[in-house]
Amino acid sequence: MAAVSIADLIAAWAPRLQRAFMAAIADITDRAQVGVIAAMVERDDVEGALHAVGIDPVAFRVLDAATAQAFEAGGNHVVARMPVLRRPDGQRLSIRFDVRNPDAENWLREHSSRKVTEIVEDQRQMIRSALVAGMAAGRNPRDVALDLVGRIDPATGKRQGGTIGLTSNQEEWVRRYADELARLDPNALTRQLRDKRFDGTVRKAIEAGRPLTAEQIAKMVAAYRNRALRHRTETIGRTEAMVSLHQSQEEATRQAIAAGQINPAMVVEIWRTTLDGRERDTHRQMNGQTVRRGQPFVSPSGARLRYPGDPRAPASEIINCRCWREVRVDYLAEIV
Repeated sequence: MAAVSIADLIAAWAPRLQRAFMAAIADITDRAQVGVIAAMVERDDVEGALHAVGIDPVAFRVLDAATAQAFEAGGNHVVARMPVLRRPDGQRLSIRFDVRNPDAENWLREHSSRKVTEIVEDQRQMIRSALVAGMAAGRNPRDVALDLVGRIDPATGKRQGGTIGLTSNQEEWVRRYADELARLDPNALTRQLRDKRFDGTVRKAIEAGRPLTAEQIAKMVAAYRNRALRHRTETIGRTEAMVSLHQSQEEATRQAIAAGQINPAMVVEIWRTTLDGRERDTHRQMNGQTVRRGQPFVSPSGARLRYPGDPRAPASEIINCRCWREVRVDYLAEIV
């Protein structure tokens, strides 16, 4: 993959990881047993309905595979740009990124396991909340089931507008939005993820004091879910690309040091921020911050980060972050 920086790799791999996550969600919704889910809802059997949905960690294997590919691409990118060493006889000494290195494999395995576990557990919690809310409201069991997995779009033949794939928080946003629409609450018009094409209809209903129909609300809520899922997918793609590529950068540098290709004292790391007016204040101030290898970047908030998107850092410093870390070999370090 042609790229000039880790930032290019992040931009290239984020969409691939997004597609991998969406493929996993599509696999789950395609396999979900709508009739069984509805039957379980009718019996107030939350766990039975959850089982029928089929949130299986194996479904996210496609995301694991894409993460591993991004990790390897990042490592190859780094070693390809390292200085070439030669023996006294002129023979070139080259180094390759070893994705099978035990440290590399351990990181991939632990990271993928932790990420999938987090996704699956949050999905199960979200589905339980949605089922309980549907049952408590006395809604039609099949409607509750279809709200979970989505309804088939005649144009694409694919399920759209379902809750599966959203976070627990996003599912709560959806329920509040649906309630606001039903009550003609003007707050419905302030939701960032709403489909603004419906704003005119909502305003007219509020002004006339005439309730929206169930069909209108269903369409608006489905559109909101679609936008929320797209937002979630973009966040996962960007975050996973950042973490896997920065970690492969770290691993590739470690392997090169172990092979004697570069001196660790020569390695400097630079924080780069995308300056477009949407960056965090803390990250704007961090732009250009330079540290020696092994030292963390320090945010004005006090947070210490190994690299942008560091999963060990507070959420306030990493969610939707668009920064990247540049690694340079400082040849003057050996002269000083």
